[in-house]
Amino acid sequence: MSFEFLLCLVTLMGLAAMGMPIAYAILIASLAYLAAAGQSIGISGKILMDGLYQSFILLAVPLFIVAANIMNAGTVSDRLLQFCIALVGRFRGGLGHVNVLASLVFSGMSGSAVADAAGIGKLIIDMMVKSGHYTRGYAAAITAASATIGPIIPPSIPMVLYALVSNTSIGFLFLAGIIPGLLMGVVLMVMNAWISHARGFAKDEPVPMRDLPRLTLNAGPALLMPGILLYGIYGGVTTPTEAAALAAFYALILAVVFYRALSFSTFYEILVGSARSSASVGLVIGGALILNYIVASENIPDVVAKALVGLDMHPLVFLLGVNLLLLLLGCFLDASTIILVIIPLFLPSCRELGIDLVHFGVVAIVNCMIGLITPPYGILLFVINAVTRIPLAEIIREIWPFLGVLVAALLLLILFPDLTLMLPRAFGYPN
Repeated sequence: MSFEFLLCLVTLMGLAAMGMPIAYAILIASLAYLAAAGQSIGISGKILMDGLYQSFILLAVPLFIVAANIMNAGTVSDRLLQFCIALVGRFRGGLGHVNVLASLVFSGMSGSAVADAAGIGKLIIDMMVKSGHYTRGYAAAITAASATIGPIIPPSIPMVLYALVSNTSIGFLFLAGIIPGLLMGVVLMVMNAWISHARGFAKDEPVPMRDLPRLTLNAGPALLMPGILLYGIYGGVTTPTEAAALAAFYALILAVVFYRALSFSTFYEILVGSARSSASVGLVIGGALILNYIVASENIPDVVAKALVGLDMHPLVFLLGVNLLLLLLGCFLDASTIILVIIPLFLPSCRELGIDLVHFGVVAIVNCMIGLITPPYGILLFVINAVTRIPLAEIIREIWPFLGVLVAALLLLILFPDLTLMLPRAFGYPN
């Protein structure tokens, strides 16, 4: 490891420890490396601009953000929530089940865990607390845990970022995320049912079955979005980026024409907010592109790959070790940073060991989503605290059972790759 690269790492960790936003910390650390190495700082601008403007795939990120914000601003979330209540609200711990099911449904439209937690998640927390059957901490904890499903079931912004750094197919990544996302939903519902019976949560008032057809029809147009996206990609109608544009346009048509729930002023606010969110993600991506150039210049991925292959490591041992490291990093780093900066270090090793990159990507993204609810950083915990004012201590006290079952689901995905690759293979994935 060169002095320049060591300086880069120390600068990055020092600035992050002082609380500087990670995007700025990466950019400053990268500039420090270039200056110490005697390279022109201007090269950073070229790398950043080339990376952003030559990656057509990145256009999907702001488009999915716009789609999610439109869904949250209109009455789409309310209609989906009423549909979920009619389906599973009648059981013990019913609103907890509704919470998970709503995240499963909403994940097919937003691609963002934060959008899920801040939007439909806030509505369910209010309902759970007002019912008097659940504590504030429990309602917030299961909301945070279920929001992790958002980026696993397509569409998925983290999968777009992973496709950027790994050069894998977004379409196959989207397909590979469906069964893992459903598995996460199942284990969370099982844990909710167990806790509900153990604590004696009262049953909520059931919605009459005769109302189910009406509520299904009411939510029907929104429920069609995941199908439209997948058909567009696998039917050869659209590229994944064009599918993201279609998702944003479809969300706009739903909110304006079908549900008549979006004013011009609200739409303007959505565009401004989406631009800010996209700029934040863009800064992280830009910094990561420069840092990845530095890592490649130092030949670190090849060194790591050769070292691991030299150890004659079994692929399963490698996967378990990498995922343990990612779980630890998830306690302190956000998902975008891990996907764009840390994960590329292991991709050459995956290729050398014969590990499928689609399987590795989905497992790594599930791991990163678990990191979103892992104390002390756990950004979803802070998001829910910000939108509900429920104390962090109460949320953290209740999050551990859900964190445990999600880690168990992650272990199943590592041990049984077919859970991830079943659907991609059915659609012609060459593996």
